[in-house]
Amino acid sequence: MQTPPPKIKDVAQVAGVSTATVSRALTQPDRLSEATRKKVFDAIETTGYRVNQAARNLRTRRAGAVLVLVPNLGNPFFSAILSSMNDVLSANGYSVLVFDSQQPGASEQAVADCLLNGSVDGMVTLDGHMTTTTAKALRNANMMRNVVFCCEWSDQWPLPSIRSNNGLGTKLAVDHLVALGHRKIAHVTGPASNILADMRKSTFLERCATHNLDIPPDWVVQGDFSLMAGAQAADKILALSPRPTGVFCASDAMALSFIARCRRRGLRVPDDISVIGFDDIEMAAYAEPGLTTIRQDRAGLGRLAAQELLARLRGEQKTEGAYVIYAPVALIERGTTAPPQHSTAP
Repeated sequence: MQTPPPKIKDVAQVAGVSTATVSRALTQPDRLSEATRKKVFDAIETTGYRVNQAARNLRTRRAGAVLVLVPNLGNPFFSAILSSMNDVLSANGYSVLVFDSQQPGASEQAVADCLLNGSVDGMVTLDGHMTTTTAKALRNANMMRNVVFCCEWSDQWPLPSIRSNNGLGTKLAVDHLVALGHRKIAHVTGPASNILADMRKSTFLERCATHNLDIPPDWVVQGDFSLMAGAQAADKILALSPRPTGVFCASDAMALSFIARCRRRGLRVPDDISVIGFDDIEMAAYAEPGLTTIRQDRAGLGRLAAQELLARLRGEQKTEGAYVIYAPVALIERGTTAPPQHSTAP
């Protein structure tokens, strides 16, 4: 005779808790103590209990899934964010659907259909360029309050935003170069009309003005966060006369390719030119020399965004409109910045 599958009451009996506590451990684990959560999950493993997610979703009238829009899945910056976001959401019974919002296959209509057909309960968007088509679909599905911006954001839509303190990070980068003695500092920007790039560029110029640094227009070079953009920016900056002694790149990818192009041109980093990035992707620590950069807490960004969305899905977060939750940034000193060889200290 086939043994019937274990039920939630069997888990409760093994764990020595109530069935309500088991249910809470599966749906709202953050509301229980670590010791209670451990007892419940140990009992689940012992009994072999499996959640019937489909049945639960029917009872609760939810899809049990969250849509995440990413502007470029090929960018390694997003990996840690998506991983921590998935950890939090999956632990709370949600699967994660990821769309690359900049790929032709992820059309606006495909995103709209996903929102309108009940496939998801909410959305985290890492792309600040939320289209009117997507916004209309969110309104029609009565889901606008179940949306959270992460990393990028748009002032057009009054929604919560989880972001790094980009202004502070840029100030740390400029102050670091100035403290080393650099007075000639260039900047490789992110994409035009990108809210992160605009924030870093404007703060760079403001901070340089605070230090009474003269930044000619051709010392601010347009980039797009990509490897190719960093190499192309290096060609322009290395041709300048006088040449900057320090460079702040708005992403690590651009900083690393900038350094590679310097080496190809016979220049030493940091002896001939100092370079600092922004992000602290994995490669930054393993490059030779290690890249000095501004660390974003990428895992923290993903975790905070997932937690904020969960609070909204559960009705625990009553705040409406736009508000900001900042993840910390920090200067990580490695080997690509040093005092300029020929400089006058500030």
